[in-house]
Amino acid sequence: MDAPYSSQRKIDPARAGLLGDGTPDDPDRIEIGPTQLAFDEWRAAGLTLPNLPQMRRYRWQRLTRHIAARDYGGLLMFDPLNIRYATDSTNMQLWNAHNPFRAVLLCADGHMVIWDYKNAPFLSSFNPLVREVRSGADLFYFDRGDKVDVAAGSFARQVRDLIAEHGANNRRLAVDKVMLHGLRALEAQGFEIMEGEEVTEKARSVKGPDEILAMRCASHACETAVKEMEDFAREMTPLGQTSEDDIWAVLHAQNIRRGGEWIETRLLSSGPRTNPWFQECGPRITRPNEIISFDTDLIGAYGICVDISRSWWIGDDAPRPDMVYAMQHAHDHIMHNMNLLKPGITIPEIIAASHRLDDKFQDQKYGCMMHGVGLCDEWPLIAYPDQAVPGAFDYPIEPGMVLCVEASVGAVGGDFSIKLEDQVLITETGFENLTRYPFDAALMGN
Repeated sequence: MDAPYSSQRKIDPARAGLLGDGTPDDPDRIEIGPTQLAFDEWRAAGLTLPNLPQMRRYRWQRLTRHIAARDYGGLLMFDPLNIRYATDSTNMQLWNAHNPFRAVLLCADGHMVIWDYKNAPFLSSFNPLVREVRSGADLFYFDRGDKVDVAAGSFARQVRDLIAEHGANNRRLAVDKVMLHGLRALEAQGFEIMEGEEVTEKARSVKGPDEILAMRCASHACETAVKEMEDFAREMTPLGQTSEDDIWAVLHAQNIRRGGEWIETRLLSSGPRTNPWFQECGPRITRPNEIISFDTDLIGAYGICVDISRSWWIGDDAPRPDMVYAMQHAHDHIMHNMNLLKPGITIPEIIAASHRLDDKFQDQKYGCMMHGVGLCDEWPLIAYPDQAVPGAFDYPIEPGMVLCVEASVGAVGGDFSIKLEDQVLITETGFENLTRYPFDAALMGN
């Protein structure tokens, strides 16, 4: 385990000094990535690694094409996940999510500029597609106080000059999430602000070949971590001293051990706390002969989201018949809906043909039937028939999309809920379920 990566992995001699994913074989590098543990597990599983330089170029080209197709001068991104998509670089992702200090401008000619933390201009140096590094996009009150407008004006003038040089002076500028003073400053420079999220969500929705390989690796790492969590829960729950937080901490730790990054929610609960769903994990001591349900919402290796859910019966007694029925019903639900997926089918057609949950489960059904996934939960959202908004998602499903198929089954006032979710790739001929984790045999009635 302490040997260099190059002695542990097969590397093409023509690519000496590189790992199998095309990144430098240097544990002291700035660029983050999977750990040796993850690489070893993926090799044992026979997985093919992505080529990260090719993946980055695919994303850059896809964004640039979407900008050109809409006749925009450029795309200005503040969302940390959009910046990750455009540059594959990270910087304090969660802190940046509520203190937006980074920005990326991708101009219509493909010229890409990042504004980063002034003390960390080196964090994107591994990616030659990032042509310039600047600072000064921190337009939030904590950092700028009563002079936010001054900083915003300086930033907007830089954007103006870059669009003049690299965007044919086209003042139609797509912006995703901008602070108030930033918006006003850009408009003062004559920009017509367009919907940047529409651009980024559509671009991100179709995964390239290397993104799919990265997702396969991330899924394997996530499911390995989930197995560690399940083994811990089954061993420790009978002792009567293990909390929901104790169990959830195992998933966090195992994710990080494999080069994963964070978990977006705390959705693990036990026994009666599973109903209603969306109670976050806490100090409750888990007990034998109860259900534990969870939703990973995990940002794993390569920054890829693996969003799967399972419900486990922990105990030697058999689960009640109503629990088995709910589990089987939830399983039928996601399998029926999954089998609707194929290229060309429209979202309204999926909604019309979808499986209907029993009346007693309707009030507490999940917030959507399916949703896209990539670097996080993404466009599109496929709603239940009674929640669908006409015209909001009138689009066909395309090859390369990845959708999470959901079910939350629990009656109002009940003492349990079942949560299931699989992650599914749309192929040229149909779909492939990327999720391999088994369903709990006891709850399935086996």
